Amino acid sequence: MQESTRSRDRYGLPITTSSTLAAERYVEGLDLMLSQNFGAEDKFQQTIEADEGFAVAHGALAMMLTLRANIAGAKASAEHARSLAQSVSRRERQHVESIALFVNGEGRRAYALIREHIAEFPRDILLLRLAQRLFSLGCSGAGVANFPPVLFSLMKSVEPHYGDDWAFLGQYAWANHEIGLANNEISPIEEGLRLAERSLELRPDNAVAAHSVAHVFFEMGNPTEGGGFLGNWLKDFDRRATYRVHLSWHQALFELAMGRYGRALERYEDDIRPAVVANNVTSLQDSAALMWRMHMYSGSVPPVPWEEVRDLAAPAADRPGPAFRDSHAALAFAASGDDAALGRLIDRLRALADKGDAFAREVTLPLVQGIGAFAHEAYDEAVRLMEPVYGQLTRIGGSHAQREVFEDTLLEAYLRAGQMDKAEAMLRTRLNRRPSTRDLFWLGRAQVSSGQSEAARASFNHARQRWQSADRDSPELATLTRLAERAG
Repeated sequence: MQESTRSRDRYGLPITTSSTLAAERYVEGLDLMLSQNFGAEDKFQQTIEADEGFAVAHGALAMMLTLRANIAGAKASAEHARSLAQSVSRRERQHVESIALFVNGEGRRAYALIREHIAEFPRDILLLRLAQRLFSLGCSGAGVANFPPVLFSLMKSVEPHYGDDWAFLGQYAWANHEIGLANNEISPIEEGLRLAERSLELRPDNAVAAHSVAHVFFEMGNPTEGGGFLGNWLKDFDRRATYRVHLSWHQALFELAMGRYGRALERYEDDIRPAVVANNVTSLQDSAALMWRMHMYSGSVPPVPWEEVRDLAAPAADRPGPAFRDSHAALAFAASGDDAALGRLIDRLRALADKGDAFAREVTLPLVQGIGAFAHEAYDEAVRLMEPVYGQLTRIGGSHAQREVFEDTLLEAYLRAGQMDKAEAMLRTRLNRRPSTRDLFWLGRAQVSSGQSEAARASFNHARQRWQSADRDSPELATLTRLAERAG
């Protein structure tokens, strides 16, 4: 490599490259990655073509290939980046090493290095993004009982170094709305919305900020505005972008919250289904969680092939992976009736627990076993297994919106097991946090079963009023009508 230029990235960090063109393409690719737009991988390829010895660019490509589920290519790029990083700055070496650890499945070591690195280089935003991803996958959160405040603290500590930067604002919005706490001035939900909207003002195509807006409306229990915003925003979002799958999942959840099963299925068929979106690491979690919800809410199997989702989950049966992946794989195995695969997953987790893995013993294993019990209609057993995990769900990673599928499974298990006091207590806690038509319906179910006819009628009436736009043939509406008649 020729004598390096004094190039810097958009955050003022020196980057070792012999090519001005390579530096320009790298910055362009980084912005596309940070905004979750299509084309970052191509930009990093162009960067490497301009300067094959650009270590940080190889690291960025490795991260992109991981997101594309090209693990072999990602590992090769990460290893090449490591070899090139021997002759660059300490900042770049640590940057590359953090990505390489992540790519090679060493999430905890990656996170530990990132924390040290960010303390010294707070404007290394790609590693800040990687820290959040490690939490969302459950790779670094296994030892953290409640990771959202930890992530929020990390983001807040670097806030003074970013100012009005669109990429930071979009990511900081997520950290705000996930902590679920309020102070005396402004709630994190409101602050998350403000930050996300400011990010979109600065860069309207920032999918990370659009994602946070969707989360805010979810936390506010406002699927009408959330679905309206996201539906309009997605019209202009590149269909080739991998993040479109997850945003479409959010849109499908809004539709489902309004009782629109048909529209939720349309969104699934167009933008989420594994057969439609190949090589996307979010396809498993988004497909499994949406289909499980639809089955659980309606009591009928969605008219889509579960086998596609099961096949996507297959590696989890025999190979260790993040808890977030394993728990969603369990949904796929249980719903598709693949008891053999679910059994192998349980055996693997039990072996980890027997070897002293407290996280597997306390969280992942009972959660996966509870999902299996629920699928076999052993609802009391599902409650016994899942109830102790409920307060620890943040440890598996993901967002509150993603973990809610497991909350809902425990809640439905309470209802089907006849444990109405527990169901009602859980529902009132949720309804005190935010409105929910489905929770009102479920509250009515608990009330009518425990002889609270007048209270049940009120809950059913409120739910019916809010489900005005629901599918007329919705199984939930039919059940609501039947139970309302029973309540008198």
